[in-house]
Amino acid sequence: MGTTKLSPSTYQRLQTELDDLKTRGRVDIARAIEAARALGDLSENGDYHAAKDAQGKMEARIRQLQAMLQDAEIVDAAGPAEEVAAGVTVRLRYAGDDEVERYLVGSIEERDSGAQVISPGSPLGQALMGKRAGESVTYEAPSGQLEVEIVSVGE
Repeated sequence: MGTTKLSPSTYQRLQTELDDLKTRGRVDIARAIEAARALGDLSENGDYHAAKDAQGKMEARIRQLQAMLQDAEIVDAAGPAEEVAAGVTVRLRYAGDDEVERYLVGSIEERDSGAQVISPGSPLGQALMGKRAGESVTYEAPSGQLEVEIVSVGE
């Protein structure tokens, strides 16, 4: 999976989610499966199949969180940032567009910051890393090359 850069608050939120899924979540799913089993014939038991599906999804999320947190790098972007780096918020303006958009450079797990998220490993994220406000970068998007101006860093 590789290293995922997470803010301290996101790391803690994900660790809490993992702990909850491994304890309360597993108990709740086990109860739902047991209740559905008590209804009889499992081959046509929608409640049973729904509970088993929910169990599979929950176990997949547990594995995802365990792998991410095991290899996580905690980045603290507190304080003013002068260059684009993981954990930093940037304001960008695409060439030919007057609208300024706000993004967080980091993991999709940081999504509760109120900004759209750009992965540092994406073409745009790679082009932005280490750049400063006022600079423009060009990157390869699925629709072709795009140019974006960095309006501000760290706001």
